[in-house]
Amino acid sequence: MPELRKDPVMGRWVIIAADRGKRPTDFHQSSEGKGVDPKSCPFCPGNEEQTPPETLAYRPEDSRPNTPGWKIRVVPNKFPALDSEGGLSREGIGIYDRMNGTGVHEVIIETPHHQETLSSISEKQLEEVLWSFRDRILDLKKDKRFKFILIFKNHGEKAGATVKHTHSQLIALPVVPRNIAAEIHGAREYYEYKERCIYCDMVRQELSTKDRLIAQNEHFVCITPYAPRFPFEFSILPKTHGSFFENSQKHEFESLAQILKDMLMRQDQVLHRPPFNFILYTSPSNQSHSHDLYYHWHLQVMPRLTHVAGFERGTGLYINPTPPEEAAEQLRQAEHSIRKSP
Repeated sequence: MPELRKDPVMGRWVIIAADRGKRPTDFHQSSEGKGVDPKSCPFCPGNEEQTPPETLAYRPEDSRPNTPGWKIRVVPNKFPALDSEGGLSREGIGIYDRMNGTGVHEVIIETPHHQETLSSISEKQLEEVLWSFRDRILDLKKDKRFKFILIFKNHGEKAGATVKHTHSQLIALPVVPRNIAAEIHGAREYYEYKERCIYCDMVRQELSTKDRLIAQNEHFVCITPYAPRFPFEFSILPKTHGSFFENSQKHEFESLAQILKDMLMRQDQVLHRPPFNFILYTSPSNQSHSHDLYYHWHLQVMPRLTHVAGFERGTGLYINPTPPEEAAEQLRQAEHSIRKSP
């Protein structure tokens, strides 16, 4: 029988429709496509002139900016959602509010190699990608116009990627989006009632029951959420409380790279390299630090296996055909096959 589950942070209801359940092989939506010839790919070495000048690059000291030789390269998006110049110019127009579309939109090119993916690059390279996220967040936090910085990844055309060469994106916003504000509000309400972080309680419970636990290492835990909107969605949370991703230390970045690569490999194996979205949630910048006690940074990975249609758009309720406990079991089992792979 289907059941309704309530997300303990957002207060959002989800329908777990197990009777409509699908096993991993029923989805089979590979993210692989015909792609683009590396000679014309704007993100490949040798084509640096096809992008705006880099804002950050990890490259040898003797190499010049905007030339080949880089390991990771961050550039402004050529078609940005927001404009980095100018002030906000907030104003009211009758009952309506507006401001200039001021912000920053950047692309993090994760590897110079055209055919690699986030799951196939080395742990060390993945750790470098995480460091690039941190470096850009810390730099943009200096700009008092921006209240929230989101890093996300669209992998595969069905997940929204327009360039196959693996990359992530960063958008710095002058507002805190409603979803983020709702999550912070839910975490604060829980803290005010129980005087504990809800994410820390979640980590402790999932480590205890293991119903939705997929993997863990010294510093991180990976779980399927109790009320996931999407099949095979998973979250990675630090075991130690912290509200800012960018305050993580070297040993934590090493540990995060290890568990994230492990999970992306499991996802590739179980779901046949699906399109997916990856989102890094960190505490809003330039805000009161009062939420340090109850907000807990985390990563979410959401394979794009189902479609958001009229019911979801009309109600805000999502129908998930795969119970998270079943998804966790499938992803746990993948570990054994990965270890046996040559």
